[in-house]
Amino acid sequence: MKLQFLAGVVAMVGLTGLAHADGFTNGGFEAGSTAGWTTGGGYRGNVLNAGLLPADFLPGGSLNGDTGSRGEVIDANYVDPNLGALLGSTVHSGKYAYRAEDTTNGGNATVISQKVSNYTESNIYFAWKAVLQNGGHVEDESALMMLTLTDDTTGQLLISRSYNAGFSGSGVDSRFSTDGSLFYTPTWQVEQLSIDQSLSGHSFTLSLLAADCNPTGHTGYAYLDGFGSAPPVPEPTTYGMMLAGLGLLGFMARRKKSA
Repeated sequence: MKLQFLAGVVAMVGLTGLAHADGFTNGGFEAGSTAGWTTGGGYRGNVLNAGLLPADFLPGGSLNGDTGSRGEVIDANYVDPNLGALLGSTVHSGKYAYRAEDTTNGGNATVISQKVSNYTESNIYFAWKAVLQNGGHVEDESALMMLTLTDDTTGQLLISRSYNAGFSGSGVDSRFSTDGSLFYTPTWQVEQLSIDQSLSGHSFTLSLLAADCNPTGHTGYAYLDGFGSAPPVPEPTTYGMMLAGLGLLGFMARRKKSA
């Protein structure tokens, strides 16, 4: 009887292990590499934005031409070469983040993607920033950022962030600021997906595509950090900038009240 009981316990433990969610691999790039991710890239000139998908540039995709060599894992000392301090921190949490695509033109695109299977945690988080150059093109030809979180179990697109640098400005929203010809997000955009009973145990894929413009003369790139089950915690330098901004607003309010 005791042996049967122990065998039952062992079996239950084994089943519990099988049901446990797979973890995120290097979701904050703290390995200093893209280990756990799939990367790819290629030339997107002459292909309209409407015809682009992240999978096109990953290995086996119709536009894949490289392993994502223009993307880069960056550390907290990295300063955006086009915007400098205007863009703020290039790492949201920890010591590293990832920049998809390089910071110059050329008509190229870079994609980074990771799949997590049998997911049972209560949330999925990730954070992003983007820099898209307005080259005076229509939206469908302009520099592009496309970020998707897909439920692979059902095929449903759960989070989609697609922005372009079309000359009218309609391809971006209030998340973006402008400096010269550049549309950019000065603060990290933290996304959250709550995993309810209908999603628990499913598999999910996060993909980020960043592309230069279709005529090849203007740049587009994006930063990614903090893909995981807990909200990414900003670096102390980010907190410092936030506090400084709040302090400035308080000073201006007091000055206005005195006047």
